[in-house]
Amino acid sequence: MLEVIVLAAGKGTRMKSNRPKVLHPIAGKPMLSHVLGSARALNPLRLHLVMGHGSELVAANYGAVDVNLVLQEQQLGTGHAVLQALPDMQDDSIALVLYGDVPLIKAATLQRLLERVSENTMGLLTVNLVNPQGYGRILRDENGAVSAIVEQKDASAEQLQIAEVNTGLMAVRVADLQRWLPQLHCDNAQGEYYLTDIIAMARAEGLSIVTEQPDSENEVLGVNNRQQQAQLERFYQQQIASQLMTEGVTLLDPERFDCRGKLVVGSDVIIDINCVFEGEVNIGNNVRIGPNCVLINSSVADNCVIKANTILEEATIGADCELGPFARARPGTVMAQGAKLGNFVETKKANIGAGSKVNHLTYIGDADLGAGVNVGAGTITCNYDGVNKWQTTIGDGAFIGSNSSLVAPVAIGAGATVGAGSTITNAVPDHQLGVARGKQRNIGKWKKPEKQ
Repeated sequence: MLEVIVLAAGKGTRMKSNRPKVLHPIAGKPMLSHVLGSARALNPLRLHLVMGHGSELVAANYGAVDVNLVLQEQQLGTGHAVLQALPDMQDDSIALVLYGDVPLIKAATLQRLLERVSENTMGLLTVNLVNPQGYGRILRDENGAVSAIVEQKDASAEQLQIAEVNTGLMAVRVADLQRWLPQLHCDNAQGEYYLTDIIAMARAEGLSIVTEQPDSENEVLGVNNRQQQAQLERFYQQQIASQLMTEGVTLLDPERFDCRGKLVVGSDVIIDINCVFEGEVNIGNNVRIGPNCVLINSSVADNCVIKANTILEEATIGADCELGPFARARPGTVMAQGAKLGNFVETKKANIGAGSKVNHLTYIGDADLGAGVNVGAGTITCNYDGVNKWQTTIGDGAFIGSNSSLVAPVAIGAGATVGAGSTITNAVPDHQLGVARGKQRNIGKWKKPEKQ
């Protein structure tokens, strides 16, 4: 049986933030969520989350059936942190120790590490770094076997030259931890109880410390400051961009692309620079997305064109549609095949029928538009009376003249026309013209105001 301990008690002083470090995001998701996701992929018996600084906020976000919340009231080191979770773990389990600020660790790497554990071995994840500054060094004996880990502040000048470092991630039998953790001491430069000291204890009992390494060093890099957070963010995005291009997507600049959720893309899709995808986004075949677009929890069907600076949020876009530039489809927008939203058009809870066009400077909210409707520039649906929202219905083939205000609740019939500049408060029957304007007066001998 497997039990996972995630250490998430650190304050993260160098982040210069009141928020617990593990709640800072990578790809729009807290680092801790990334770690728990990889852990859950291993199907553990339980997850033990050791909290400290900001524990109330961490607990509020991560209390779950499979999560045992453990409070480390005093942050006395990694060994002390694991010790807090030990009473809640089964004696015959294997413990996997992870860190809430090491967000990109892969489940496949952890699985390889777990396979190293037996009655006579424990597993340790190490990595070779060009610049090992700040990491504990792996000490090996004349036979190449791991003999100990020495922390940076306790290392000699010779030991500091070692490139193989400790990632902190390890897999060990709970029964072994029960013997070793109470023996830890804090007579070191940090005055802390180091979990790494169990390596020497394992050696003393004749256990072998078997090492495994990740596919990329970025998997095991921790986040201690904003620079490191940005570094891992870029690595994460590059991985997604590379996978998309492998699947046939054209990214005009993979360095200027951000996915903060799950993105499913069809074939022959072109994505321009600075596009952001959040939540669950599905894109069909032959779709072109212009620069600076944001798609949030939305779907876009085949053959659509999304022009520059367009925002879709919880919108459903049918095939052959065109949006933008500078269009905004808010939650509840549904566009049928061949519909169009032009520049500076905003929609909300709006059904736009097949082939209908809303081309310029228009707001359509709480509305149902039939097929083939043409909405002129400057039109708005007046859907809110200050208390309640009301519905506007526009029938097939209707024509709404420019600068019209449709005061809901109101219905415009099929084939009807609304004269430009009208404020419509009553229904317009099918195939009739609705005009509601103040009568024009021309005043002679008009003298324009002059500046004093």
